[in-house]
Amino acid sequence: MLQKSKKAEIIKDLEATIKGSESLVFVNFHGLKVSDETVLRRSLRAAGVGYKVSRKTLLARALQSKALGEIPELAGEVAIAYSEDEIASPREIYNFQKTNKGKGVGLDILGGIFEGKFINAAKMMELAMIPTREVLLSKLAFLLRSPIQRLAVAVSEVVKGKGASN
Repeated sequence: MLQKSKKAEIIKDLEATIKGSESLVFVNFHGLKVSDETVLRRSLRAAGVGYKVSRKTLLARALQSKALGEIPELAGEVAIAYSEDEIASPREIYNFQKTNKGKGVGLDILGGIFEGKFINAAKMMELAMIPTREVLLSKLAFLLRSPIQRLAVAVSEVVKGKGASN
């Protein structure tokens, strides 16, 4: 059993983490093997995302009046993934879920905090599926290039057609 002073220290640390992050994801990691959690932590760290495991009661105390709305139900064993980038933490958790889906890895998004509001798991999953900035820019470049490329092909066909009739 933790002493009151240790609990207060943990709550203070969680409050600082919550305050310093742009987005926060509540994760149920029940059934996650230690080796899988090590891989998860490494991949999150590489993406600039922090990860902390906490007792639900202490986390609930740290979350009081930190965001608008109602705290989503925190079922199972709960951890938080957080980052200064608004989309990075949900995206990285989702990517880990997706790559380890067939392995029976237990990792579920329960909800989170986004733009100062508590949001449910469905909204957090929507955020997680937003592609990275680089992917969006490459898609935009492809979309802009495609009509120009078609125009160039059409002009070259017109030139070929005029050259054949002379």
